Amino acid sequence: MTDMTSEKPADSAELVRRRKIYRVTLMGSLVNVALVIFKFVAGVLGHSTALIADAVHSLSDFLTDIVVVVFVKIAGKPEDKDHHYGHGKYETLATAIIGASLLGVGVAICYSGACKIYQCIAGEGIPRPGFIAFAAAIVSIVLKEWAYRFTVKTGRETGSQAVVANAWHHRSDALSSIGTAVGVGGALFLGAKWTVLDPIAAVIVSLFIVATALNLLKQTMDELMERSLPEDIENEILSIAGAEPEVSEIHHLRTRRIGNNIAMTMHLRLPGDITLYHAHEHASNIERRLRERFGSGTYIGLHLEPTKVNGKYMEPQQSK
Repeated sequence: MTDMTSEKPADSAELVRRRKIYRVTLMGSLVNVALVIFKFVAGVLGHSTALIADAVHSLSDFLTDIVVVVFVKIAGKPEDKDHHYGHGKYETLATAIIGASLLGVGVAICYSGACKIYQCIAGEGIPRPGFIAFAAAIVSIVLKEWAYRFTVKTGRETGSQAVVANAWHHRSDALSSIGTAVGVGGALFLGAKWTVLDPIAAVIVSLFIVATALNLLKQTMDELMERSLPEDIENEILSIAGAEPEVSEIHHLRTRRIGNNIAMTMHLRLPGDITLYHAHEHASNIERRLRERFGSGTYIGLHLEPTKVNGKYMEPQQSK
């Protein structure tokens, strides 16, 4: 079995990656802090309970920003004697926390909207909001969609599921603000009898938020349960390894994800009469190409076997 961490480049790439994550998360945090203050003030002055609830959603976004920064820093710690595969699963845990918080926010918005719909059906009036509440909802939509776009871009560039999850938290806030804007705008411009639009829109938006949360939780569950990589990725791994001269067969491929890195082990068959030196050269070439394709943090374990002769392993002199 070859050394799974041999020829691993320096940590400069990981340092650049973490800096990108910290920077984009800080930008999102500044947007969230500004919106929390603005929406709370506008909600109070504009007599809009929907906007106040929306401000609470933005507050949850800010809290998940903190989760991302803390857990990505922990996940970036190098391997040690107690964590031979590094600390990448902390990033998976961060994604799980974000998904769980999204799920909680979605359920809370749905429950609040359903209660308000019931109040309207029961004949209880909902206060008509002011224009400042509508303006705050529009500003929130624009800023949060912008935050989603620059965050998801960085998340995909760095391969960070936690950052992508946080980006979807931004978009869920934008969708929530759309529901708020529709409800507040309907009550403001169409009259008091249309105030029911606010809770109806909130319930619809909450369903999208819950769906996003469940998808994120499914991803983290797959990683924690050591689910194999998709078939097309495994086929690409086999193709890269099989392109090495002298490799006659590949079997027992095992793959999984560790945070933003992947791990793989496989058995390779090479001619039984080549030297250990040349066998090591072939294995090193395969490891290098795999890391070039899947990243320097890829964990690779190769078990080398001699090619079988008539279905059996034979010493070189016996096979001639």
